[in-house]
Amino acid sequence: MDGLLRINAWLSGVVWGWPMLLLLIAAGVLFSVRTRFVQVRRFGEMLRLSLGALAGRKAAKPGEVTPLQAMTTALAATVGTGNIAGVAGAIALGGPGAVFWMWISALLGMATKYAEVALAVHFRERAPDGSFRGGPMYYIRALGRGFKPLAGAFALLGALAAFGIGNMVQANTAAEAVSFAVTALCPAAAGMEQPLRLTAGILAALAAGLALMGGAARIGRVTERLVPFMSALYALAALVVVLLNLPAAGRALVDIVASAFTPTAALGGAAGMGIQRALQCGMERGMFSHEAGMGSAPIAHAGAQGADPDRQGLLGIFEVFADTIVICTLTALAILASGVSVPYGGVAGAELVIAAFGTAFGDGLAALMTAVCLALFALSTILSWSLYGECCFAYLTGGRLTALYRAAFTGAVVLGAAMRLDVVWALSSTLNGLMAVPNLIALFPLSGVVAQISRGGLAKAGRKSEALPRLV
Repeated sequence: MDGLLRINAWLSGVVWGWPMLLLLIAAGVLFSVRTRFVQVRRFGEMLRLSLGALAGRKAAKPGEVTPLQAMTTALAATVGTGNIAGVAGAIALGGPGAVFWMWISALLGMATKYAEVALAVHFRERAPDGSFRGGPMYYIRALGRGFKPLAGAFALLGALAAFGIGNMVQANTAAEAVSFAVTALCPAAAGMEQPLRLTAGILAALAAGLALMGGAARIGRVTERLVPFMSALYALAALVVVLLNLPAAGRALVDIVASAFTPTAALGGAAGMGIQRALQCGMERGMFSHEAGMGSAPIAHAGAQGADPDRQGLLGIFEVFADTIVICTLTALAILASGVSVPYGGVAGAELVIAAFGTAFGDGLAALMTAVCLALFALSTILSWSLYGECCFAYLTGGRLTALYRAAFTGAVVLGAAMRLDVVWALSSTLNGLMAVPNLIALFPLSGVVAQISRGGLAKAGRKSEALPRLV
């Protein structure tokens, strides 16, 4: 086991090190240029389309997934524990300046997410039951026969990664949150943490199993309701903290920008933190949060009925905006404006957010609110990644043995809730990074197709995806 961990540590250093970060930055720059900065030029249109879809939900036909449901399914996977613990960790390790580089990663990531979502819709295939299936493995395969092994590699990594960061890690987080909330409300339950965790795991497994049985359509219906509720609940709580400390929030914004470009941060506790650490922590945590370039979200978007590549790509941009620019920023401002002590240069997680919320709501209520949000975030991530993993597995097996995968995935939820996950955390992070490699390799040569899709959308020409080149 020690040998495996050493190999994984080395591989993780490569996957999430400077080479990968530079590759993701290069992809963001390339697609920003090829789409004429679609994330900026069409920002207003993106907001109208996304918020309009949320406000005026349309009922889907039985077995179908609407474009909105595809977006909320993908958003359910990205809006997760990283928006709470991940932001706190980035500030502790990289100082306030890390938040600025999270914004930059989001700005570039919006263009990458637009590209991979648009390609997933363009190259998707219709299944025998009338539904659509797609994702990076399909547009990688479209590059030619020589790329089929690369498509298979992505599918294999996706099917495996779903058990880690999309299942056991989330189940553990949800179980811990539920256990914490129950013991906070009922002190008599102290000492019963393990039974509580196991019970939470069983309930989460039942929810995941029922969702999997209904396929993408049922998952879409659940996330369509759950994602707006849980996101609004958390954002409102963070906003209250910010508004109660408005002058300090203004100073925090200045510190965020100043610390990104100066070797010493404005806050005394962060003195000595270099620009390089802020940049690396911010870019890494930002990309890990919004998942642009990893290839996971396109799987959900490809299943949308009646989806247009360009318009669905705009919904992909909204995911990154909502996840990083809105929710992660509110988390950061709540921490920095509340005046809580940040362990600069050390490790921090959800406890820092609880402390920040405690300044506005009191320690007990803050802990309960954070626990509820963590549990909802984790459950929604499990639902979305169950779809991602099954689609990747079905690609490898030709649609066979999916019942076996569903059973294994459901069982892993219970296992993850009850066990320690140090090793799983480490392996999951590496697998997620490895998923990005075949996806990015395919995105670069497909940039011409993305440019055509974007130009068609800008010109309002109504060009159908079937009219674009498929390369095969």
